[in-house]
Amino acid sequence: MSVSNGEVTYIAPRPSLFCAKLLRALDASEGRRRKRARNTTPDAIGMAVKRSLLHRAIEEDPEAEAFEPWLYRQVMATEAGRGAVRAMALDLVQEWKMVVASDSFREWLDHGAPSEDAES
Repeated sequence: MSVSNGEVTYIAPRPSLFCAKLLRALDASEGRRRKRARNTTPDAIGMAVKRSLLHRAIEEDPEAEAFEPWLYRQVMATEAGRGAVRAMALDLVQEWKMVVASDSFREWLDHGAPSEDAES
């Protein structure tokens, strides 16, 4: 998928590659979640749903143009927990748009999503 910002045309990565990089970024979120003093069970559930979507996207490897419809089908195929899957799918759509539009976000992911909160 080619995207132009008016000056530069950027070819978006395959969604499977994007999702693999995003899995690494979730490690930082997990580190932050474990450091919180409050009950983070809902956060853990959301992260598990997101990880599941990411793993499925890596396995099924949809084309860039088909990634958003693929996410929609994942939501519609879910009976129980549809709200959680929908929320995480919408989150992924926003991150997908960000990786296409933002050089800095793309570079951060390309460098392994470094964070002081990531667990070693």
